[in-house]
Amino acid sequence: MSNLNDELRQLADEAARQARALPVAEVIRQGDRRTAIWWPSGGARAPRAATQARPGHRWPGWVAPLAAAGAVVAVVAGTATVSSTLHGPRVTGGVGLAHGTTVYVLNVEAVTPVRTATNTPGKPIKVGNEPLAIAITPDGKTAYVTNGVPASVTPIRTATNKALPPIKTGSTPTAIAITPDGETAYVVNSSDSGTVTPIHIATNTALPRIKVGRLPRAIAITPDGKTAYVADSNSTKVTPIQIATNKALPPIKTGHAPAAIAITPDGKTAYVANSASGTVTPIRTATNTALPPIKVGGDPLAIAITPDGKTVYVVNQDSDTVTPIRTATNTALPPIKTGRLPQAIAITPDGKTAYVGNNTAGTVTPIQIATNTALPPIKTGGNPFAIAITPDGKTAYVSLVSAGVIPIRTATNTALPGIKTGYSSAIAITP
Repeated sequence: MSNLNDELRQLADEAARQARALPVAEVIRQGDRRTAIWWPSGGARAPRAATQARPGHRWPGWVAPLAAAGAVVAVVAGTATVSSTLHGPRVTGGVGLAHGTTVYVLNVEAVTPVRTATNTPGKPIKVGNEPLAIAITPDGKTAYVTNGVPASVTPIRTATNKALPPIKTGSTPTAIAITPDGETAYVVNSSDSGTVTPIHIATNTALPRIKVGRLPRAIAITPDGKTAYVADSNSTKVTPIQIATNKALPPIKTGHAPAAIAITPDGKTAYVANSASGTVTPIRTATNTALPPIKVGGDPLAIAITPDGKTVYVVNQDSDTVTPIRTATNTALPPIKTGRLPQAIAITPDGKTAYVGNNTAGTVTPIQIATNTALPPIKTGGNPFAIAITPDGKTAYVSLVSAGVIPIRTATNTALPGIKTGYSSAIAITP
């Protein structure tokens, strides 16, 4: 186990002993910059140099990979597109129904499967060191886990929970997205690589890398599967990739340090959160042109879009708020107060509730979408890190960096007993 992993555990344990939440950003910032987990190596120790962020900027940690990593469920559960992570409609057959729904939780050196029917963890699945992100194919048959060390992707057969041979990628594979047809996975290589590695899913072979920028961080794929958008967090640009040819198109101008991307269910608009500018840039996908930026809160780093495509919800880490944006007019509505250091968001498939994970507060804030009002926070403890919601919308699973996973019943907004999975980061659920 690497020194960084030991340090991560020690820092989290110390935070627990002191009865205060330790932001994941702080855990990451104190790690070895060559092997920083959950975030590209170049920016782990010196975020201002990497992102042009202002002094005192609280590094957003791993959330953008969450917002970009899951052709499945990780951020915008129930949304027909990804955007932040769902690329295409939910599959109604395959492993999800044949074998029951499973939550996959990334730990320090393994992935823990959890059966939602019983909320019991299965045997951890060994992957590479420092797993960074996870995505599941639309048919639910294979989960792909990116590994920081060595730089690779490990496929997992969900029917047997067996890991297949790793696939080599570029350095620090931070995010992953899968096309709606399930043919190709696109892996964002951060650090000094600045590329995207396409993986042919039928053969699990890596295709030639695509150059997209110095420090790419997030990726989203349009619902028609024609274009992938990659945010370069060390710049003011998003690079489109033409999926038919795997060619990078001319970059699109955004705000400073684009951190997350979400695409509307109709595929017409991509919304880019610019963490160092405090803005969101809408992009017309038909022409790849940027529209005027929309002012939100401080350090926006995660986005979710309602299933009807009417509202974008932007998580503002520095402001401890969520800003709703009306997609019809691209206007920001009054911010909604959350707990301290919000870092993750997921929306129920019926579009009624958004759940926001507050890392430092140790809570989850439900937001009633019809009225854009925050409901009483749900206590989770353990530094909420990522959220995924089951296909039936009945349960939200919250990964805790130092304490496993907490299920939340969405009908009553009550937390259920925690599930022990070890130190947890990214999370995804089979369709």
